[in-house]
Amino acid sequence: MTSRTAEACHFFRAWLAEPLRVAAVAPSGRALSALMLSEISPAAGPIIELGPGTGAFTRALVAKGVAQEKLALIEYGADFVAKLSVDFPHAKTLRMDATRLRNVALFDGAPAGVVISGLPLLSMTVRQIFAIMDGAFAHLHGDGVFYQFTYGLRCSVPRPVLDRLGLKATFVGHTFANLPPASVYRICRRRSRHPHRFVEGTEA
Repeated sequence: MTSRTAEACHFFRAWLAEPLRVAAVAPSGRALSALMLSEISPAAGPIIELGPGTGAFTRALVAKGVAQEKLALIEYGADFVAKLSVDFPHAKTLRMDATRLRNVALFDGAPAGVVISGLPLLSMTVRQIFAIMDGAFAHLHGDGVFYQFTYGLRCSVPRPVLDRLGLKATFVGHTFANLPPASVYRICRRRSRHPHRFVEGTEA
């Protein structure tokens, strides 16, 4: 069995056990990883990854030159945490619910530059999503960016959450070469607090 096949089996078993906590039946493919990380460079600063699962995005980040010491991996699944700790021994891997992110110290208090999220937001309540986004941006510096992929037709962070936190969502791209096809959105702080109209494919 190849490593990718073993990873897919591991992921599928995790999905069967907790389908609402695992975003898909298979790990993110290379096309989605490339799209998700297309705007990220090793110079972006510390990076927080929410819901890394088997580490598909994590491996891609390391391959791009991001040092493991600059990574904080926030994962709830015990089996995933065990695998991540072995595969990325120098990263900070925490087993916890991402809704509690605001209450945890990362990178010795230094702000993060990027958050990438593989969390299944479409299966979460607005209250849960608000807690995740609020906690994530509490760790990001002023120009920090949050990347989220979704299998839905629009950004999976609801407009009321964006408005409440003063955030905007911008469509980055879509890939059909993933199971299932997925879109990526970039979320950052608004320069202006005036309301924006959200249109698919534009800033919100």
